[in-house]
Amino acid sequence: MSTPNITTHEVFNQPAPLAGYNLFDTNHALRDALRFNAPQLDTAPLHTLGAALGTADMQAHARLANVHTPELHTHDRFGRRIDQVEFHPSYHALMSAAVGAGLHGLPWAGEGASPHVQRAAGFMLFTELEPSILCPISMTYAVTPGLRGNAAVYGEWAPLLQSRVYDPRLTVYRDKPGVTMGMGMTEKQGGSDVRANTTQAVRDGSDAWGERYALTGHKWFFSAPMCDAFLVLAQAPAGLTCFFLPRVLPDGTLNAIRIQRLKDKLGNKANASSEVEFHGASAWLVGEEGRGVPQILEMGTMTRLDCALGTSGLMRQALALALNHTAQRSAFGKLLIDQPLMKNVLADIALESEAATALAIRLARAFDRQDNAHERLMARLLTPVAKFWICKRGSHLAQEAMECLGGNGYVEEGGEGVMARVYREMPLNSIWEGAGNIMALDLLRGLRKGDAAAALAQELAPARGQHAALDRLVDALPARVEAMATEMEARRLAQDVALAVQAALLVQTAPAAVHAAFCASRLGGDWGHAFGTLGAGVDFDAIVQRAMPVA
Repeated sequence: MSTPNITTHEVFNQPAPLAGYNLFDTNHALRDALRFNAPQLDTAPLHTLGAALGTADMQAHARLANVHTPELHTHDRFGRRIDQVEFHPSYHALMSAAVGAGLHGLPWAGEGASPHVQRAAGFMLFTELEPSILCPISMTYAVTPGLRGNAAVYGEWAPLLQSRVYDPRLTVYRDKPGVTMGMGMTEKQGGSDVRANTTQAVRDGSDAWGERYALTGHKWFFSAPMCDAFLVLAQAPAGLTCFFLPRVLPDGTLNAIRIQRLKDKLGNKANASSEVEFHGASAWLVGEEGRGVPQILEMGTMTRLDCALGTSGLMRQALALALNHTAQRSAFGKLLIDQPLMKNVLADIALESEAATALAIRLARAFDRQDNAHERLMARLLTPVAKFWICKRGSHLAQEAMECLGGNGYVEEGGEGVMARVYREMPLNSIWEGAGNIMALDLLRGLRKGDAAAALAQELAPARGQHAALDRLVDALPARVEAMATEMEARRLAQDVALAVQAALLVQTAPAAVHAAFCASRLGGDWGHAFGTLGAGVDFDAIVQRAMPVA
């Protein structure tokens, strides 16, 4: 009896990976947001960056940097303390690309029109490729305002912080063409309550960098410990104070910073987050003694911007992966993307992604215009609002996008394995730099600055008359803002301010199909409690086609 010739392992109906495309050119939502918020911006560098980040080679670096996670070496083979973290070469390749694009310091180098917006767009694009290496990039960007509190240190370090050359060596700053910086606030007994910090600072003389102190204590979360220096908080005689803490001292010796261990995190795998102890570590005063929280929060404000930008970038990547998969995979006789229910889901997450992009870029515009009173107030209000709402929505969107891929989205290998990495990364930005409750409470504090109700009314006025549901929300917000809500209602107020601003922006920047569907669903109640519950009157094809990552 002959054995039939049967092929048991013919591979078909498996989508090709999303690679070899330009992340910027195909992101219509981002490009329209840039035209609205920074019409004079030269987008050529973003086109170049988008092309580089979409290559298979850069995607390989992103995978390898996450698979081969950082390793801590506390001592050398002779028993000498070294406190160094070793990274895979792909980590350094990604860092070189991010620094080379100016994502760490472009706004401070005086380059071009709307530098914060340009840098924000680049940051979002890079997040689509690999978000976790952007932790030291974000902190280096954010450190400049706070570091100005020590003119001597700032004068020597600012040019290096703006340099587009990445140098990972652990050596004295004078011998490096470029440096990175981090920060250390959180301690295990306090968390967000940094005033509970116990690290002690004792006066230790003065030198060319000003007042020097010896720090003794610990930090529970000390991300990117291989940065060249950090801004940290410690208790000085006058109270909680901000200090500049270099890894290598001016004389070339290692500072007394002991890395105890690296955190084993849910995501953010390529980045080293650590616990450290200070054993009389040398640090220099930044600002005034006892004014450490407002001094270092100048840095925190900008990292909160990056949380909104980063999550928006991850949303776009999750959406792009879902669209790429469903446009190639068939079920029940036709492509998934043509199945009505799948089309509803894809259009719904596309609306969420575009709204996040619009709000995040609008916030970046406020940082470019700090000489304008309205923009200063909007930066104060929209920073906690954008971080709260965009980061909350990110995890929900990632789960739904992963479901579009089915089991393929849940595995860690291949092109579609990127979805698992995106999903694991999503919760981080919601937690980092203050979780949801901290952001909602910060909004309440911001409402006490200037005439917040009038500022919001001015912001929303251009969108009036475009959708009845938006008009109703705009009419109701001033009274709620004037009342400044109770703490119990702070999250709801943050949500509604975010939705109102997102809708107003989409009315001004997006096609009618997009802003009509957003207003009808998010504001008008024609929506369910999960993605994929848009009303039947939505122009699904127009929304999905606009969001496609490839032509």
